[in-house]
Amino acid sequence: MGKPLVFEIWEKPATSCIIGICSTIWFYIQKKHIGYADVGLSYETAIQGHYWRIITSAFSHISVLHLVFNMSALWSLGLVEQLRRAGLGVEFYLQYTLVLILLSGLLVLGAYHVLIQRFKFEYFRRVTAVGYSCVVFGWMTILAVKQPSSRLNLFGVLSLPISFAPFESLIFTSIIVPQASFIGHLSGIIVGYSIAWGLIHGMNNYWTVVILGWTVLVFILSLKRSGAFDLSFVEIESVTDASLPTVGFIASGNGRTLQTGVPPSIGAELA
Repeated sequence: MGKPLVFEIWEKPATSCIIGICSTIWFYIQKKHIGYADVGLSYETAIQGHYWRIITSAFSHISVLHLVFNMSALWSLGLVEQLRRAGLGVEFYLQYTLVLILLSGLLVLGAYHVLIQRFKFEYFRRVTAVGYSCVVFGWMTILAVKQPSSRLNLFGVLSLPISFAPFESLIFTSIIVPQASFIGHLSGIIVGYSIAWGLIHGMNNYWTVVILGWTVLVFILSLKRSGAFDLSFVEIESVTDASLPTVGFIASGNGRTLQTGVPPSIGAELA
C-alpha cells in the first residue's frame, strides 16, 4: 500500500505546485473558451514579438487527455526532488525546470526557422505548440541518465523503464494524441540530454534569480508591445538622447510606472 497523498505532496512540493498551476490554468482556459492560437507558441507569432508565448504555451493545455498525460508523468518524475544525494533535489529541480522551459521553447522556434527558411516547409510557420510536454520529456531524459533503474508510471496503470521512457513516450504520445508536437517533445529530450551530460551546467540560486528576473521583464514588455493584454501600468517610450537605454520608475496617479527609453535609431525597438 502506497503512502498517503498528503505525504507524497510534502515530498514533492515543487512538482505539486506546478501540477496545481497547470490544472488551474486549464480550468481557466476551459471557462473562458480560450484556444490554441491565444496562448500557444508559433513561429509566426514569435517573429511578431510575442515572446511571452514561450511561457504561456508551456503551462497551458487545451486537451484534458494531454493535461492528464503530462501531469501523470510529471508526478512520477517528481522523484527528482527526493534525490538530493544523487546531486538532484528540489533546488536542482526548480533551477533546471526554468532552463527546460526557456531552452526547449527556443529550440522549437529554431527548428521551425530551419524547416521554413531552409526546407521551405511553410506549414510550420503557423503550427502552434502548447503544453508542458517539453519539460516532462526533459526530466524523463535526465532521470534516464542519472537514475536508469527508475520507472515511469503513467495514469497509475502503465509502468515504463525510465531508461527507455523518453522515446517510448514520444511514440506513445504521437499515437494517442496525434496533434501533439513531435518537435516540441524532441526538443525537451535534446535539452534534457544536454543537462544530464553536463553540456548545460552551472545553474545556482543566483543565476536562477537573474534569469527569472529577465524572463519576467521580457514577458511583461512583450505582452505590452504585442497588445495581447491591456497593461496600462507599463509604458514603453523612445527618447531623443542618443545614449544608453535607460529604465526607471516614475510616479503617476495610479502608482509606479515603468518608463523605458531606447536610442532613436531606425528599426530599434525594445522587445
